[in-house]
Amino acid sequence: MRFLFIVQGEGRGHMTQAIALSQILKNIGHKHVATCIGKSKRRKIPDFVFQNLKGPIYQIESPNFISDKNNKKILLGKSIFFNLFKLPKFLNSLKEIDEAVTFHKPDVIINFYDILGGIYKMAYRPKAISWVIGHQYLIFHPAFPYAKSSFLEKTLFKLNTKITAIGADRVFALSFQKYPEIPNSKVTVFPPILRELIFNLRPQHGDFILTYMVNSGYGDEVIRFAKKNPEIKIEAFWDKKDFEKTYQALPNLVFHQVDDKLFLEKMASCRGLLSTAGFESICEAMYLGKPVMMVPVAGQYEQACNAIDAVNAAAGICNHEFDFEFFHDYLNSNQYNTTQMKSWVGMASRIFKQEIEKAEYKLEEIESQKDSSSPDFLPI
Repeated sequence: MRFLFIVQGEGRGHMTQAIALSQILKNIGHKHVATCIGKSKRRKIPDFVFQNLKGPIYQIESPNFISDKNNKKILLGKSIFFNLFKLPKFLNSLKEIDEAVTFHKPDVIINFYDILGGIYKMAYRPKAISWVIGHQYLIFHPAFPYAKSSFLEKTLFKLNTKITAIGADRVFALSFQKYPEIPNSKVTVFPPILRELIFNLRPQHGDFILTYMVNSGYGDEVIRFAKKNPEIKIEAFWDKKDFEKTYQALPNLVFHQVDDKLFLEKMASCRGLLSTAGFESICEAMYLGKPVMMVPVAGQYEQACNAIDAVNAAAGICNHEFDFEFFHDYLNSNQYNTTQMKSWVGMASRIFKQEIEKAEYKLEEIESQKDSSSPDFLPI
């Protein structure tokens, strides 16, 4: 079977999920033919994406968040108006997606939470089977733990998630832990899809705290803390432009540009991970047995929900700021217990293979219906 990906380029997680799923498809004898990935001036697509995703990669203009001048807080109102202003470019992006679909003729289109993927399905109605994958789809599960928020934040989050899933034949809700299945639903609770690279790592207990900042504005907080606490070693990853690949800010603080391989190697040898409350990095830390402290990005409601869900899954703790001393004390308290993440992740390939077999059967049914509807002879 032929698979085409549509990937949201706003965060690292969706891109690494696409890489991991591409590897799974190859291992079980299927073909990933092309990728459409959202781009913006706000964030550069990391080099590791181009190195690891095989086949053509089409970069398309896609909606994204606007942050404050310190690049820390998401400004919801400005984000909405900014994206409405760029509507003509997004309409052109839909055409570009359709050109890729028409050329590559995929059997299955998988959307990694890009809003244009859902709109494309509604507007162009491609013949390919449509799947969506992301941890955000766990909101369709009755046990999902919503965070407290304003009515607008929660409503917009739910609306955006539903738009990305318009017309989906299957919805794969990635989860930190196993949830009961929903009877008679197209939603499947699915294990995290991690890259093969992580399976070869051997965790060690190092002497530094690892941190990953999806918004580089948090860098100033890290520097201020490191100055006040020279006894605590920190290694940080960011995507701040105009800085070298490795930047030694202080004797106890090093910044690295985003590098997927180096990041996982550092995670395997760190004391623990202090991160914004995304999904992928938290899962990787849990897999490697590393405690996590999550700091949800201000204004990004889904991260507040992620933090609650991850704490419930015994990933670690949550805090409102990058307080390394607070995390340092937690690491010294030995309160962290290893999770069941390894056995849960190990089920991913088997479950996905079963879903592909169902899709193959569906395609065979469609083809047989076409054949049976065609007359065996021309009428006189």
